[in-house]
Amino acid sequence: MKEQWGLLENVPHDAAINMALDEALLNWHHEGEIPPTLRFYQWIAPTLSVGHFQKIDGKIDLDGIRKHQCQFVRRMTGGSAVLHDDELTYSIVISEDHPSIATSIRQAYYDLSKGILQGYKNLGIEATYADSLSKERSSICFERPAFYELVVDGKKLSGNAQTRKKGILLQHGSIPISMNIDMLFDLFVFPNERIKQRKKQAFWNKATTISQLLQEHVSYEIVKEAFKKGFSDTLDIELKAFSLTKSQWSEVYELAEVKYANTPLKGAVSHV
Repeated sequence: MKEQWGLLENVPHDAAINMALDEALLNWHHEGEIPPTLRFYQWIAPTLSVGHFQKIDGKIDLDGIRKHQCQFVRRMTGGSAVLHDDELTYSIVISEDHPSIATSIRQAYYDLSKGILQGYKNLGIEATYADSLSKERSSICFERPAFYELVVDGKKLSGNAQTRKKGILLQHGSIPISMNIDMLFDLFVFPNERIKQRKKQAFWNKATTISQLLQEHVSYEIVKEAFKKGFSDTLDIELKAFSLTKSQWSEVYELAEVKYANTPLKGAVSHV
């Protein structure tokens, strides 16, 4: 008999609520209120999320965030900045003691990334694993693949980040359907316009998206179903949809207001 996991699917939410909900799921699983859970979600507006320890002074362009009416949020996970726009975002919460989860962070990435790999295969995309860490440093997540992240012809397909707290593993990630690189590069500070344009022109040598690979735009629903099947098949689980209670939503909104809505970029768009 297959293990039953929770499946949470939400309408698009504010950046602070999206991050607060991921953290709340971790807390609820720790407290035994919910089973291991897979969540799929979207963003109510284009959002730049930065890693928990990522430096932003002199890196993030506030004028660009205002220009594109982006929201801004700091994740509880590490890694570089990610522009969340036309994408499927996922998160997983599961106990570190679960038999399906390795003790090493790198191996756990691999174990969970099998669902992502299969999701791409379900869409007709033959992705492979990046076999080494890039030595290039960048503030932009999709400019460099990490161990066990997925690539096609060396081009990065998705961005993932992980943290472990209270004995619970949280992994979440961005699976771009398409990407607005004009917006993306407007959100970062570059030494000069010439370097910015050079990096922008070289970007598609380092990253790609579902729509670019399939040469057509694919709907969010089709992508979601492909990855839902990918995770359920590779983890050998049964997904059971559930909804949050009124008290759980209250907890999420309070956490969003206290922790995630206070952007360190004065004047950036960040609402609850």
